[in-house]
Amino acid sequence: MDRLANPVRVSTWGSTTAIPEILGVAPTGEPQAELWMGAHPGDPSHIDRGAGPRSLADVIAAAPEAELGAAVAERFGARLPFLLKVLAAEQPLSLQVHPNPAQAAAGFADEEARRVPLDAPYRNYGDASHKPELACALGDLEALCGFREVPGTVKLLDQLAVPELQPCIDALRGSPEAEGLRFAMTHALTLPDDRRAVVVGEVKAACLRVADTPSPFAAACAAVADLAHRHPADPGVVAALLLNHVRLADGEAVYFAAGLPHSYLRGVFVEILANSDNVLRCGLTDKHIDIAELLRVLEFRAGPVDVLKPVEGVDGEQAYPTPVPDFRLSRFVLDAAGPSRVLHAAAPQILLCTAGAAVLAPEGGPELRLARGESVYVPAGDPPIAVTGEGALFRATVPGTAG
Repeated sequence: MDRLANPVRVSTWGSTTAIPEILGVAPTGEPQAELWMGAHPGDPSHIDRGAGPRSLADVIAAAPEAELGAAVAERFGARLPFLLKVLAAEQPLSLQVHPNPAQAAAGFADEEARRVPLDAPYRNYGDASHKPELACALGDLEALCGFREVPGTVKLLDQLAVPELQPCIDALRGSPEAEGLRFAMTHALTLPDDRRAVVVGEVKAACLRVADTPSPFAAACAAVADLAHRHPADPGVVAALLLNHVRLADGEAVYFAAGLPHSYLRGVFVEILANSDNVLRCGLTDKHIDIAELLRVLEFRAGPVDVLKPVEGVDGEQAYPTPVPDFRLSRFVLDAAGPSRVLHAAAPQILLCTAGAAVLAPEGGPELRLARGESVYVPAGDPPIAVTGEGALFRATVPGTAG
């Protein structure tokens, strides 16, 4: 196994203190938003096997079958299929959606054929992969996730009583679910430029009024009012009214499938995703928004949020099941007085300590201690690892290969 040196990404929505605290280093004063662990070509981790630091992406590309195992290399090629992150959101992220595999492949091929530069700010697809993701809270996490059930959204919009939203109410009441949601989302995102600030201001005032009542939508309205304060002329604020508002406690998770609109509002969390950076934005951002492509990718399907709690498995491993072949996330809550846990795998793994410390003892090899914020990469075929310690250890790997 190899200790990872991981990049930290800076973004305006990040926290100046959360990731430095996890890593045990002094803050830089910058808003540090993401700690990446993996082999994404845009910002790979590095390992050192005695000849100096090398990109994990290069190491895997040089010997994919040895690093990934034959089955994973055959299915995914010479690339680690997942990316593990710690995110620290002090401010809301953009309202966004990710494509499914066919949409990503077609969109990437189209932009390549049109010779759109990969680094162009107006490009939609940076690679040909989908980007499903799972977020697991480290403490409290607040998010918007998927379209709220239509009857609830109609009740909310009725309570707000913003005249500009009446066409949305009429469409949601009088049309099939997908048609009504498509109309309402399109109406929100295509507000005329000269009306955006006015409508967002009206939405903010109405949300503040409802937030100060016993309404079941009080928490959602408080969140949207905060978005309106931060983005006073952004139509994404209006679109946010259509979405579920959710709060997760420590250890709870939510899975974001392709086509599902979402935004992380605040919190620190572990995220695992397919090894892609494809994002189509709906709002709450100054970055590129392609409304036509966005509406093509969105899944206009409503329903409640499925909050995932870990499923207890062998040796105390707590797994978060997801329906994709690219990744599997689990965690161990380690007790100093408890037994060691033994990890086997026929696929690559990344192990991340998020609390306390973990001691990793590979069969026939020297122990390695992981402090909070530290991580290791374990190639396929490495010997079993005995895990002891006190704290929390997350495990990222590929479904069907862990044991």
